[in-house]
Amino acid sequence: MGIDSFCSLDGSDPFWDWNRTWNASSPDLTRCFQSTVLVWVPCFYLWLCAPFYFAYLKWHDLGYICMTHLNKAKTVLGFLLWIVCWADVFYSFWERGQGTARAPVFFISPTMLGITMLLATFLIQYERIKGVQSSGVMLNFWLIAFLCATVSFRSRILQTINEPTGIDVFRSTTFYIYFALLLLSLLLSCLSDQPPLFSHNPCPESGASFLSKITFWWITKLLVQGFKRPLEEKDLWCLNSEDQSQKVVPQLVRCWNHECSKVKRSAYRGEKDRPPMEESEILLVKSSQNTSEPSLFLALCRTFGPYFLVSSLYKIVHDILMFVGPEILRLLIRFVNDGSAPYWQGYFYTSLLFVCTCVQTLILQRYFHVCFVTGMRLRTAIVGAVYRKALVITNAARRTSTVGEIVNLMSVDAQRFMDLITYINMIWSAPLQVILALYFLWQNLGPSVLAGVAVMVLMVPVNVLFLTHWDFSFFEQVAQMKSKDNRIKLMNEVLNGIKVLKLYAWELAFRDKVSKIRESELRVLKKTAYLGAVSTFTWVCAPFLVALSTFAVYVMVDEKNVLDAQKAFVSLALFNILRFPLNMLPMVISSMVQASVSMKRLRVFLSHEELDEDNVNRKAIAGSCLPLSLSRINVLIPEGSLVAVVGHVGSGKSSLLSALLGEMHKQDGAVSIKGSVAYVPQQAWIQNATLRENIVFGRERKESWYQSVVEACALLPDLEILPAADATEIGEKGVNLSGGQKQRVSLARAVYCDTAVYLLDDPLSAVDAHVGKHIFDKVIGPQGLLQGRTRVLVTHGLSFLPQADLILVMVDGEITETGSYLELMGRQGAFADFLRTYANTEQTEEEPGELGSFLMKGMDTSEGDGKKARSPEAAKLTEADKAKTGRVKLSVFWEYMKAIGICLSCISIFLFLCHHVASLGSNFWLSRWTDDPVINGTQPYREMRLSIYGALGITQGVAVFCYSISVSIGGILASRYLHETMLYNVLRSPMAFFERTPSGNLVNRFSKETDTIDSVIPSIFKMFMGSMFNVLGACAVILIATPLVVIIIPPLGLLYFFVQRFYVASSRQLKRLESVSRSPVYTHFNETLLGTSVIRAFGDQQRFIHESDGRVDLNQKAYYPSIVANRWLAVRLEFVGNCIVMFAALFAVISRDNLSPGIMGLSISYALQVTASLNWLVRMSSELETNIVAVERVKEYGDTEKEAEWTLEGSKPTTGWPTAGHIEICSFGLRYRDDLELAIRNINVIIEGGEKVGIVGRTGAGKSSLTLGLFRIIEASEGEIRVDGVNIANMGLHDLRSRITIIPQDPVLFSGTLRMNLDPFDGYTDEEVWRTLELAHLKNFVSGLPDKLNHECAEGGENLSLGQRQLVCLARALLRKTKILVLDEATAAVDLETDNLIQSTIRTQFEDCTVLTIAHRLNTIMDYTRVLVLDKGQMAEFDSPASLLAKKGLFYKMAKDSGLV
Repeated sequence: MGIDSFCSLDGSDPFWDWNRTWNASSPDLTRCFQSTVLVWVPCFYLWLCAPFYFAYLKWHDLGYICMTHLNKAKTVLGFLLWIVCWADVFYSFWERGQGTARAPVFFISPTMLGITMLLATFLIQYERIKGVQSSGVMLNFWLIAFLCATVSFRSRILQTINEPTGIDVFRSTTFYIYFALLLLSLLLSCLSDQPPLFSHNPCPESGASFLSKITFWWITKLLVQGFKRPLEEKDLWCLNSEDQSQKVVPQLVRCWNHECSKVKRSAYRGEKDRPPMEESEILLVKSSQNTSEPSLFLALCRTFGPYFLVSSLYKIVHDILMFVGPEILRLLIRFVNDGSAPYWQGYFYTSLLFVCTCVQTLILQRYFHVCFVTGMRLRTAIVGAVYRKALVITNAARRTSTVGEIVNLMSVDAQRFMDLITYINMIWSAPLQVILALYFLWQNLGPSVLAGVAVMVLMVPVNVLFLTHWDFSFFEQVAQMKSKDNRIKLMNEVLNGIKVLKLYAWELAFRDKVSKIRESELRVLKKTAYLGAVSTFTWVCAPFLVALSTFAVYVMVDEKNVLDAQKAFVSLALFNILRFPLNMLPMVISSMVQASVSMKRLRVFLSHEELDEDNVNRKAIAGSCLPLSLSRINVLIPEGSLVAVVGHVGSGKSSLLSALLGEMHKQDGAVSIKGSVAYVPQQAWIQNATLRENIVFGRERKESWYQSVVEACALLPDLEILPAADATEIGEKGVNLSGGQKQRVSLARAVYCDTAVYLLDDPLSAVDAHVGKHIFDKVIGPQGLLQGRTRVLVTHGLSFLPQADLILVMVDGEITETGSYLELMGRQGAFADFLRTYANTEQTEEEPGELGSFLMKGMDTSEGDGKKARSPEAAKLTEADKAKTGRVKLSVFWEYMKAIGICLSCISIFLFLCHHVASLGSNFWLSRWTDDPVINGTQPYREMRLSIYGALGITQGVAVFCYSISVSIGGILASRYLHETMLYNVLRSPMAFFERTPSGNLVNRFSKETDTIDSVIPSIFKMFMGSMFNVLGACAVILIATPLVVIIIPPLGLLYFFVQRFYVASSRQLKRLESVSRSPVYTHFNETLLGTSVIRAFGDQQRFIHESDGRVDLNQKAYYPSIVANRWLAVRLEFVGNCIVMFAALFAVISRDNLSPGIMGLSISYALQVTASLNWLVRMSSELETNIVAVERVKEYGDTEKEAEWTLEGSKPTTGWPTAGHIEICSFGLRYRDDLELAIRNINVIIEGGEKVGIVGRTGAGKSSLTLGLFRIIEASEGEIRVDGVNIANMGLHDLRSRITIIPQDPVLFSGTLRMNLDPFDGYTDEEVWRTLELAHLKNFVSGLPDKLNHECAEGGENLSLGQRQLVCLARALLRKTKILVLDEATAAVDLETDNLIQSTIRTQFEDCTVLTIAHRLNTIMDYTRVLVLDKGQMAEFDSPASLLAKKGLFYKMAKDSGLV
């Protein structure tokens, strides 16, 4: 039975009839076609999708939605549709019963449709049970069914008008009911149901309807809000659960661990004994054992591959749809040429073109959305994985990666992955597009296309040459990343040690060091820029050369080959399509090169050795003893005892504690600890949080215990001084606390955590003697808060030793003696000699209770002034990175242009113009050529036409090359200038600026923002200019071709402009919010890296991981709306572009009688480009605006307050100044911030040249403030200081600071050689340096090092002990040997022997100098000329030590507390 008889028994109703459809002026489809195909298409669609959709819903259960009115309505409509279909079937059976025969189609089609409607109804309910609020599958089904029914609806209306007699009333009625119900179902399926039960996600995306999702309509509300007022963080929604760190990071970590476990067995055997390599070595040495390395690439594929595959599907569909445009263009030109074709065909082509471009838009934007979300998850996962790894790597591995490198892994490398994800599909998509384009070109021009292919093949060697260069550039990239790491590492150190740089006046030396690294970075950038310019030249010329050669061969091969509009412009449209993949490939390849470098760096970091969990056995041990097994030593520490560890500097005391914590690499033996551990490091680690948060450290708050801990740790008087008591925010690394306060807070944290074992690494060194005694009695000693706990105390304070249960004496990393105090004294061994030397001053007994009353007095008196400054503002110290609001000011663009150079900027713009004028000219010339009349089957002027066409093409190429070079060079000039000025401005900022500004903000400026200025802005600028000229050119061509478009372009232009401004308001602000929320991620990470040992000791890794994840999520919370806003914009703009295409085609159809095919072809081929150009233009203009924010943020530090000038020409001191060292302090006072009280006031002191003056006082009395005033780190608020009669306020800062020397409280070293740390300006000879080292008792140590003076110090001097670092600082002072020396608690961290060495060196070497010492150990200043006693910022006493003791004032009390009287 044929299809015709299937539709009508007598075959009178054919399936298809050309005369009724295509060739008619009013086309219509046959009734048979309507009853079969148009009914079956929606049915086939739904039955095809149903099984897959069922499976998808089964696995993706989103919850349960209760029955709503919407759901009931959908279900009722489904049943009604089923009833209508069945009514048709029953009616056909009834007719048959009445004797009227009906064709099979009357039974089969309605039955099929009825069953499909039943399936649809069932699906609606199943979706509700599975929590689907809006379904794309069902919306498409209703849409297809409605469109098919619309054709039949039109036919029935026409039939009613033309043949009113032949109407089947029943079937017409059921059809109209069916049509109305379909329309209702379609409308209802556009709406979204209520959210499922128990779903807590305020992000409107999950609840948006399908239509809203594909057009990104759901974000409009946020954009409206952003248009009305600048967006703030509280306006943003939560992240979708599948994008959050807690979901994403574990997936990657799991896959990575799986990869590691595959290779571990083979890797571990060989790797165990090898020393750790530098990261750059690992990157540059091609590893011979590639097989034994875990693959990060596979881990990433496993984690993100499945979701990412969806994007590849979208991409394939989009790539195929791209070629519909040129095909429809061919049909349109044929339509214009064929005057007899009915007009409806032109309109049909126009509509088809519009629909195809719209579908293409939606699919492309969906594709981008998937890519960007994958990129976002990738970044979250990498940041999370790096953070987790940083908490567990060994100290040896930690030293191979500096803080700067690890921060770069998080910022730059993670960003590179994000950028690559968007374009990685081009690797297969570009070849596919090229093949399809060549296929259609062959269809169009025949074998002549081979000429074009030949040109492309000839271009391959050129490109291969580039790829080899890219390979070279791989190593360049490694070198550049290494330079960047070194620069960030150095900047990190500079920012951490800024106080020392200022005290020593070393800023210029370090500025030069940073600039030197920066220059090597810029050299690589310059090479890459030249390479990029040549590459851009070849890629831009490639499509043109392909077109030129193809057309030339086509017209030259055979005279009869006429280049008409159809051939020329369809080919041109295809060549334009060809241009995109060819342009993109080099960009993708360079992105892949960068990403592969990043991948390697990440893999190296994630493969670092981890601390062995089994280094310390934490299981409970039977009995009450704690065996500690170290190399060649067995020590038994009874539970609950107090153990003191003593020894000289560098004898391994801190290492012993590290071993107990499991921080050291265990060779053999076992370490077991019973119960939880708390650890107080030698250098206190303080978080940027409130004082209370630092002490409570994430534990639950117990008020009474908290109070007793604060009191025992002698913190109550400090709380009185701090502006908001324990709610005061402490700056990074505790910048607004003194050394003693930091150490006490660190101790209080350990005590508060209430654990079984306490490891205390010399916590009493940084505090005054009487406070030290108070803390020992109240906290550590036998009667202290920690009685009954196991305490291991490293100490230099001999007065505490008699109270210890056990003393371990360490020499050169071994325990030489153990025993109680009396046992060791009785043995008369090394310990006893050691004691006899130092104990004569420390041993006297004192009356209890003295210190208590002293502290209470301190509290009472400070009560009054303390209360005044309490306010929430006073509690704040650091300033979070603020987001600016409103439009980026034009001045920022102007600043950038000035940084490039105005002349160079103008030349670049002129070259852009030349390129685009030549491009327009060549295409216009082509349209004139195609309109040349054909005489005797050939075109007469083709040689002339061809040569001018070629010349215009070459002009384009030259212009492209020149502007690429000029823009790239301009970008590098701007980079250099902006970085230099920012570096200078930051170094010129006063100390207060660094205390207020988190280092994360500054590092962010020097890493992320500088990277943006280096590599992102120049390329965006190029693309922005290119797309702007493209759009203007296209509009001009369309206007010339079809002047009618002038009606449409202004409103569309306005719409475009409005949408763009509307979007940029929010987009820019979201970018700023994202940028601002990025800094805390790095700040927290930096802080964590400095405190890993403390975090691990307290077992708080999970809390810190949770905190880091929270900060990353907060950052992505601002990033996600910005990518959706981008898609929102693209959909709307492409719609504007699609309208331009439609109107260009529509007006061409309307005015076909007076339009030449050439001009029409030109107009539409340009219109087809306009969509992409418009989209690109807005993307680039918003990218330009959002990225130029980097320039704004870099320039921002130019406007902050600055220190006084470093050198003042008029008031340079004489060469030997100061000659006497005479200091006169008159009515001196200073304050730390304008809104705070005076820290010290009304100080009047005259110190004669050569005098030795001790400065003493309780913590917070203003001792350090006085020295800060002398160095003008803080400027005087009142009074003045004169040195040798010169008012220091009138001198340049460097002139002043370089002529007085300080040995600061914290010994700060920078990474670099030991020699650089002593003399960064290379101002002294090697002999002088060696002599200094000898005086500083370091000569033996340094001459024992393999590299001697060139020994590389690690970051922060970590590979020297604290005592050795202090001696290096002493050597610095000896090298400068100025007339005035200030010692700021300089011997707090060393043992007594080293202390004596330092003191004797100072006495002999600085005999004729003025020495000011801030002292904790009063015995060091008892032989000084005079002592200045400060109390609460004022001078209490000033006289010789003997006189002060006789007076029995404050000094006497302190001496008594220290056991000196």
